[in-house]
Amino acid sequence: MNPGLKTAVRDDENVKKVLVTGGAGYLGSTMVPMLLDEGYDVVVYDIFKWGVYPLTPVVGNPKLTIINADILDNEKLEKALKDVDAVIHLAAIVGYPAFNVEGTRNVVNALASHQRIIYASTGSCYGAVEGTCTEETPISPITLYGETKAEGEKLVRAKGGVGLRLATVFGVSPRLRLDLLVNDLTAKAIKMRTFDLYEGGFRRTFLHVRDAAKGFVFALQHYNSMSGQAFNVGDESMNLTKLDVAKLIEGKVDGCCITESNSGTDMDKRDYAVSYARIRSLGYKANIDVGTGIVELLKVIPNMKSDEIPRCKNV
Repeated sequence: MNPGLKTAVRDDENVKKVLVTGGAGYLGSTMVPMLLDEGYDVVVYDIFKWGVYPLTPVVGNPKLTIINADILDNEKLEKALKDVDAVIHLAAIVGYPAFNVEGTRNVVNALASHQRIIYASTGSCYGAVEGTCTEETPISPITLYGETKAEGEKLVRAKGGVGLRLATVFGVSPRLRLDLLVNDLTAKAIKMRTFDLYEGGFRRTFLHVRDAAKGFVFALQHYNSMSGQAFNVGDESMNLTKLDVAKLIEGKVDGCCITESNSGTDMDKRDYAVSYARIRSLGYKANIDVGTGIVELLKVIPNMKSDEIPRCKNV
């Protein structure tokens, strides 16, 4: 635990309106209802490449505004930012580094001095690390995604914003993704029952999508204690190997047998455990474990039609 940090005091009394970039995505569509429930006016700013339908449960809320626009469109972005008090910046597309970095730069440059910004960074910034990562661990991303997220975080923190380094997110969301490790392995277990897992000893760290969304609300409400810093978001109890996750899935899917193969390699070379003491010291805690998330996925995935299976990779 960082001795310089104390339990944070809520400081959002002057925050009335929040803009969420990428608000219809996997994380955003879970977060927007939370923000509305907290009483904020919410502006979703999204290109809706994967559809607007994840927001349909909350469109009747008069506090919700929806803007179809790109963060690369400076004119529309500046107009949307004009009367908001804070920005939660989620918009990113895996594999489009120029979009991600330039889009983040546009958001940061358009901010007024009084506006808060909270950025969806990632634990992927750390890369392969011996031991346990803290926020002081030098970042060494090994993927283009991690590199661009690290660059975006640097831009945001230089503006006084908060970078949340999320663990690998899992679980059911209104805009479901199956390309995340827990979700992907669960879907494979349902469809295939038996398959090989490469490099099962690689360590990952996990976070339910609802706990991830809660982390952004927490940062919004405790901004003064977090400004200019990076925070790992997750829980040490979910520092697991890939094989640990596979065994959890095996225990919940009848007839499932996931075997560890000695041939083949995992193209994602991340291998690390993470400490979450810094954000926990301020009062945040993740509550939903991987087993619970798997049970939720097992209620949804078997009932999905083939044309409902998401194949895209956006945040």
